[in-house]
Amino acid sequence: MSLILAAGALVAIERGDRPLVALLKRELLAGRAPLTHGAVVGQVWRGGSGRQARLAALLPALHTAALDASLGRRAGVLMGQARTTDVVDAALVLLAVDGDSIVTSDPDDIAHLAVSAGLDADILPI
Repeated sequence: MSLILAAGALVAIERGDRPLVALLKRELLAGRAPLTHGAVVGQVWRGGSGRQARLAALLPALHTAALDASLGRRAGVLMGQARTTDVVDAALVLLAVDGDSIVTSDPDDIAHLAVSAGLDADILPI
């Protein structure tokens, strides 16, 4: 079972959301790296000196998948099936397998994409 992090989860981490930080610590202590993809990081990263310290500290511990041509094509197909237009969310859902948990601030859209993908994942709203 993997923990998949959407953009809202990364924002919540930066804001110090205690329940989410505790969940991430449990995952990391169990030897499981939470998963996201590079476009999710791009949605939230603003960088700079002294900015986003919590997120900067977490990023090396994440498994960050590439949003490459293959994943992009699969995300496009899923968007067509779901009749949606957010490639970042579609690609994120495609990283998950049955039994995974997706942490998101947009649970309705993620759940819709998961159903369209035939995925049985837990959607954890923040």
